[in-house]
Amino acid sequence: MGRALQQARIAAGLTVDDVSSATRVRLAIVHAIEADDFGPCGGAVYARGHIRNLARAVHLDPEPLVAQYDAEHGGRPAPTPAAPLFEAERIRPERRGPNWTAAMVAAIVVVIGFVGFTAVKGNDGGSDSKSQLAEGSTPAASKAASPAPTKDKPADPAPEPTDSAIAAAPQDKVTVQVSAPNGRSWISAKDHNGRMLFDGLLDKGQSKTFQDSAKINLILGDAGAIELYVNGKKIEDDFKPGAVERLTYTKGDPVAG
Repeated sequence: MGRALQQARIAAGLTVDDVSSATRVRLAIVHAIEADDFGPCGGAVYARGHIRNLARAVHLDPEPLVAQYDAEHGGRPAPTPAAPLFEAERIRPERRGPNWTAAMVAAIVVVIGFVGFTAVKGNDGGSDSKSQLAEGSTPAASKAASPAPTKDKPADPAPEPTDSAIAAAPQDKVTVQVSAPNGRSWISAKDHNGRMLFDGLLDKGQSKTFQDSAKINLILGDAGAIELYVNGKKIEDDFKPGAVERLTYTKGDPVAG
């Protein structure tokens, strides 16, 4: 595994410092993993995470490497049994039994009272009794037909910024939108102080928008899968598939186009 990661890094033209900066995995751990020493990782969970991050940074599929690690180090831990969860769901309706029983008792009392009322009114005559029964049932029917009050709908989630929103961004700031219409790519974004704004995978169809008062620093793991809009304008650079690009944009970019 370590040899495969090292060869892929060299083939991608990246140094150990580049990979460490892109993945935020310490230099000592990168060197140890390339030597097949997973002791410094601090455990199997961290080792799997480091293998995935390093593989993506050097454009390798991480899953075969993780599977090989599991095979050589005792496999994944057994999943937690789901039986207690389903047992809780099965028991939950039984707690509502007393509420339904009380409702049924109340309904029976109402019906008995209504029958007694119509029996007393029946002494006035058969036809009158029928009409009074029909009139007496009207309020009950109207009450039953009245709709239950509806709960307020939850507020819709805030949408992702659109191209028009980017075009209307403040002129005293730099605004960068990163989209992945052609496939997924690992990206890293920092502000002018070096503070990390985002570090992770951008799946196909997703987009992220970053804004800073001075500049945005980007690293694109697969620049060919990315489209960039800077201060409302599309960047027309011809990025190659699989190419790693380091880019910096300021308030004045792009100068043209």
